[in-house]
Amino acid sequence: MVQQVTKGIKISVETHFEGTFYNNHKMQYAFKYLITIENQSKDLVQLTSRYWKIKDALSSNQVVFGEGVVGKKPVIKPGDSYTYNSGCLLVSPFGAMRGYFTMINFTTTRRFKVKVPTFRLSAPFAMN
Repeated sequence: MVQQVTKGIKISVETHFEGTFYNNHKMQYAFKYLITIENQSKDLVQLTSRYWKIKDALSSNQVVFGEGVVGKKPVIKPGDSYTYNSGCLLVSPFGAMRGYFTMINFTTTRRFKVKVPTFRLSAPFAMN
């Protein structure tokens, strides 16, 4: 698990290898990640968007961005947390992701970025 706190928002990430499969005659490696966003600040916040940079050991980098996470824009009260699952496909058994969430602080009405620390994606059978 990796964790990081930015402006009172703690991000925790756990990853899991889900398996391999063929898609269009190419082997693909599926990874799932579980992200917990914990509001350790004294202010009400809302996650509005996400930005991901996905690195694949055998392929070019991919950038993904958009509104919310898994179709939601959660509002997180002080002391509360929000957890969600998502995933990605790689063409190699190794990779990594990093990025940030854009949030709004309802007390100050300011937007701010919360860093998501780099997390590794690796298939256990490919590690030595």
